[in-house]
Amino acid sequence: MNIEILYRPSYSVASVELEKNETIQTESGAMVGMSPNMQIDTEAKGGFLKSISRSMFGGESFFMNTYTGEKDGDRILLAPPLPGDIAVVEMQNDSLMVQSGSYLASSEGIQVDTKWSGAKTFFGSEGLIMLRLSGTGTLIVSSYGAIHPMELDAGEKYVVDTGHLVTFEEQIEYNVKKVAGWKSTLFSGEGLVAELTGPGKINLQSRSQDSFLSWLIPRLPKQTTYVSSGN
Repeated sequence: MNIEILYRPSYSVASVELEKNETIQTESGAMVGMSPNMQIDTEAKGGFLKSISRSMFGGESFFMNTYTGEKDGDRILLAPPLPGDIAVVEMQNDSLMVQSGSYLASSEGIQVDTKWSGAKTFFGSEGLIMLRLSGTGTLIVSSYGAIHPMELDAGEKYVVDTGHLVTFEEQIEYNVKKVAGWKSTLFSGEGLVAELTGPGKINLQSRSQDSFLSWLIPRLPKQTTYVSSGN
């Protein structure tokens, strides 16, 4: 599998070249275009219950698509729904936590499961809902905005708004909490945060979908109901 990231960092597209009979698993709706005659299989990966869990709590589609190359050099273009960057992660029998919505695709040998912490509340738009990716293979993740990589030393702490997390290594300890008290949570414009403790690598995204929606929704025109007078 050969992967090239095009048009980065704002409108990135992953161009994936497959060998004959090589497969790639993708989030539903990620395909932009592909070579003709590639085989497409749509199924609930990991069984019914795991797929339900991934869909309800992980923010990913119930069904996932698997594309298989018919010949060497078959190519598929993949893109996320939001503008931003794409990163390729090579995994070697390890585990990575991926923010719901950032998973784009993965090769054979990588398992996708759901891990949940926190809760949707009146004060925070979301808890920390993550996908756990494990195994050996290639993982493709996306971000809303640019990707900002960081590495924490052993015992080093860092606080991140949950809406800006993309990935972090599983050995990193995390604790989801409110910014401060109820008053700060209500009026600071911040919701829930994750306190991460190293060692390990993390990837952040420069934009938050929830923050954008919070800005956009009050500015949308309100629906007007017209009542016609009868004659």
